[in-house]
Amino acid sequence: MSILANDLERQAMSGGQAVAAPAPPALTHRERELGAIIDAYNAVTEQLKQSHEKLGGEVVRLREELAGKNRQLQRRERLAALGELAAGMAHEIRNPLAGIRLFACLLERDLHDRPAQAQVVRKIIKGVSTLEALVTDILEFGRPRAPVPGIVVLDHLVREAIELARGRDETKQVEVRVSPDPVDIKLVTDGVLLQRALLNLLINAFDAARNGSVAPHVCVQVTTANSQEVVLTVSDNGPGIPGDLLDRIFNPFFTTKDTGTGLGLAIVHQIAESLGGSVQAANRPEGGAMFSLRLPKDGRGGSAEY
Repeated sequence: MSILANDLERQAMSGGQAVAAPAPPALTHRERELGAIIDAYNAVTEQLKQSHEKLGGEVVRLREELAGKNRQLQRRERLAALGELAAGMAHEIRNPLAGIRLFACLLERDLHDRPAQAQVVRKIIKGVSTLEALVTDILEFGRPRAPVPGIVVLDHLVREAIELARGRDETKQVEVRVSPDPVDIKLVTDGVLLQRALLNLLINAFDAARNGSVAPHVCVQVTTANSQEVVLTVSDNGPGIPGDLLDRIFNPFFTTKDTGTGLGLAIVHQIAESLGGSVQAANRPEGGAMFSLRLPKDGRGGSAEY
């Protein structure tokens, strides 16, 4: 009430007209300069804050990238040591195996009139063939060769790899689909190594599809992720990969199958890195597994050997 009374009193003294509040005093030149300095300081402080946050995020990213590179380097060093040891052992095993095969074949020939005994010898020869395949895988894994780049036409390479995989499919039950047709897609890479990697992926997919579906099929998809990369994806409708094993799927001598050397996917990983690319494994939402082999078109980024 006292504020209202004072206001009415002022209006009465001024003839009923409201009295305007006095204008604030004008800023001096020094005060204006001080205000400008404060505004500039605040702006610089805000910029520094944003830069600090940005740099902090970049530091985190670089630390994660460095940790990833260190893990890759440690993995390569471990695999190199393991591969050298395994290759030395495989070389020592190869010569005795050749002798066993030779004498078993001679014995089979001499047993042509004794089919029961000849059948036992054929089983020995088959076992030797399995061991020879294992020795070959170990030697390729432990003593890799340097890539020899050249122009590769993917259409031809994919179809040749599929035919080779079909030749190893004794059941002839797996349907293979290629989508889309990789016509006119070329890249600079080592065609022999790339075909070996693709063949290993196809053999793995054939085995998985036969074990997980009444209508087994494998799909090969070729895409150009951008103008610089080509992606080869091999998928199957098998049982998929247990989630807790995905991180170990490319480790040497690791396998989820009852048969096999456990080196097929490890060799794929080595070849992918040697060609300057990468390979990833994942489970498909609709069931089955998929492996994506990503390679540079121009062949850059490859290492001296895989």
